[in-house]
Amino acid sequence: MPETAPAPAPGYAERLGVPLRWWAQGVMLLATFWLAFVVAIPGALPWVLTGALGALLVLALASYGSARLTVVGGEFQAGRARIGLEHLGPAEALDPDATRAAMGADADARAYLLLRPYLKRAVKVRVDDPADPTPYWLVGSRHPDALAAALNAPVSRHPGEAALPPA
Repeated sequence: MPETAPAPAPGYAERLGVPLRWWAQGVMLLATFWLAFVVAIPGALPWVLTGALGALLVLALASYGSARLTVVGGEFQAGRARIGLEHLGPAEALDPDATRAAMGADADARAYLLLRPYLKRAVKVRVDDPADPTPYWLVGSRHPDALAAALNAPVSRHPGEAALPPA
């Protein structure tokens, strides 16, 4: 009887790209600069300056929106930060009001934050590593319920350890 490969662990992947309206507003800003340059500067220089500003706009929006959230291989990655799932407590998907409170009045200065102003909801996950001074991660997401479910999934949290059965 042939062996079957184990089922892949539940995972999650999301890119926190900027919304389309930011790109549209950037194009409108670029058009405003182009018009001001054309009126004030003769020759081809307005086109060169507008092209350079356009390249900066694309670079800025693409890099700001390149942050990724992944839960795969026993690890949670939010932007550049990574942490093993064995160091995390339960994850909680927050509604817009709870997210606003967690970012403001209820915030802890030691927390790791990956938030974007265009994301109204977030996931808060407690860090249970005594060696880590970070009390929790607060991560903005378009799909916080799915991210929290992936973080709370009963999968192996240590390499080589069997997956835990559902409770």
